[in-house]
Amino acid sequence: MSIEETYIELENVNFSYGAAPVLNNLSFRVKKGEYLGIIGPNGGGKTTLIKIILGLLHPTSGVVKLFNTDIHDFDEKYRIGYVPQRATQDIKEFPATVFEVVRSGRIPRLGFFSRYSKKDLEAVERAMEIAGVSWFRNMLVGNLSGGERQRVFIARALASEPDVLVLDEPTVGVDIGTQKTFYEFLASLNRDHKLTIIFISHDIDVVSKEATTVLCLNHNMVCHGLPQNLLNEHILKQLYEEGGTKKAPHEHYA
Repeated sequence: MSIEETYIELENVNFSYGAAPVLNNLSFRVKKGEYLGIIGPNGGGKTTLIKIILGLLHPTSGVVKLFNTDIHDFDEKYRIGYVPQRATQDIKEFPATVFEVVRSGRIPRLGFFSRYSKKDLEAVERAMEIAGVSWFRNMLVGNLSGGERQRVFIARALASEPDVLVLDEPTVGVDIGTQKTFYEFLASLNRDHKLTIIFISHDIDVVSKEATTVLCLNHNMVCHGLPQNLLNEHILKQLYEEGGTKKAPHEHYA
């Protein structure tokens, strides 16, 4: 694997909240074009891992590299688009239109006090078109369905023209039928727009069907590899038995 193909790399990363360890000696890579699903129990460190990749938290020890650059020296944060957990619920009462929300996603490239250029507005329009939200651009986001709001936040993340899209529990509050359409949409972003995707889910079935690579996390990395290796009793027992994975060996499946 050439160095250019690695977008995200973690090496021996540990993280603790005070005296409470959350991530233990975590090492893995995310390659260009990958569609990575992260799965594990509540409190297993999934959201903490994402926040470390985004630079919102700093590891207690270990190395994090983004696009072959140490995260402490990396100044192109717009290259990673982020849709946080429960974003669609938290904005229900926010008095902003779809266009205004999506346009705000351009700020990471511009800075807070820069004016939007023609190029910026074209990127916003393109993001809305890709996400399929252009037709309700003038509607208030609070008046949309959960699935529609989720697409608005995808468009907002796409407005910065990222290389990687990160989603934390993207279908929380979205009905089952809409979830299927939503994951088809993510697959098209990965396939047709060559976007590298990382998403967190509690749903083993979704991760095994949608992701091209799976990372099983419960403080330790339980497994990392092809999704068909996820659905076996040995791995699931390590992943979900209470406290068991803190001593579980790291298993990698090519």
